[in-house]
Amino acid sequence: MIKFDVYCDSGANIPLELVKQRGIKIIPYTFTVNGEERSCYDGERDFAEIAKKFYNEVREGAEVKTSLLSSHTIAEAVTPSLDAGRDVIITFISSGISSTFNQAKAAAEELSKKYPERKIFVCDSANASMGEGLQVLRACDLRDMGESAEACAEWIENNRYKINSYLTVGDLKYLKKSGRISATLAIAGTLLNIKPVLMADGGDNAKIVFHSKARGRKKALEALAENFSLNVVDPENQTVAVCHGDCEEDALTVAELLKERGAKDVIVEYYDLCTGSHVGPGTVAIFFYGKDRQTGVKPKEGILSKFKKRLKQSN
Repeated sequence: MIKFDVYCDSGANIPLELVKQRGIKIIPYTFTVNGEERSCYDGERDFAEIAKKFYNEVREGAEVKTSLLSSHTIAEAVTPSLDAGRDVIITFISSGISSTFNQAKAAAEELSKKYPERKIFVCDSANASMGEGLQVLRACDLRDMGESAEACAEWIENNRYKINSYLTVGDLKYLKKSGRISATLAIAGTLLNIKPVLMADGGDNAKIVFHSKARGRKKALEALAENFSLNVVDPENQTVAVCHGDCEEDALTVAELLKERGAKDVIVEYYDLCTGSHVGPGTVAIFFYGKDRQTGVKPKEGILSKFKKRLKQSN
């Protein structure tokens, strides 16, 4: 059986420990802070330390500019695997949020000409942050069970809209700056202490859209947990993620609320820097497997427990 490598962009937000354990290869975004270019991923340094510094800079008014990954950068990143005779599967942030997916398709087309005997699968996660990351981790599970790169890509295609994402923000000004909401709404929301709850939608080019609103921070955090209850499937048999923009105490509170609702395995991590710059410090987001965002239908109960059992048997 031909071995293959699992790649994703740094926006997948996977904790460094899991990246190393699962043999995931990260293609990092770059961004600038007050004109200084930085990488969104460092495979050696503690991410919490990097993220805390970054979100403090954003609070202080730093000018942050993000950019997509070029087709050349992507091709250069995956070429070592192709040279080594391995197929590759590459997962990217939603094409509705970034044009990186289109750059990756272009890179794959050119690489396929150079390596006709290799298979290159490019996946649109229809998500951001750990909404993408959970799919990458599942691809690793399938790989470890002996499945092919093609089977992993097929799983992502069939299940990406079953990964649910909900988030709330600490300050509406960052959504205003990124064009998510109007200046009038941002001012009114701030004065009335209105906290929006956002979600990844079910569009073909999935975006982060308004879902509901809550009066005050506590209610907004509770709303995240309530949406988990309404939409999750087999919470005890899946990995759930909570990511935050340097508000760890709130993230841990939400993690406990999710555990009260059946979650057993909960990752708590700082929010990815590139997309985090658009939602700002104080953001708390949850990611989990559940109701299909396109059809509104929940997968059958027990489907993840069967998968978990099969994974244990393979190990």
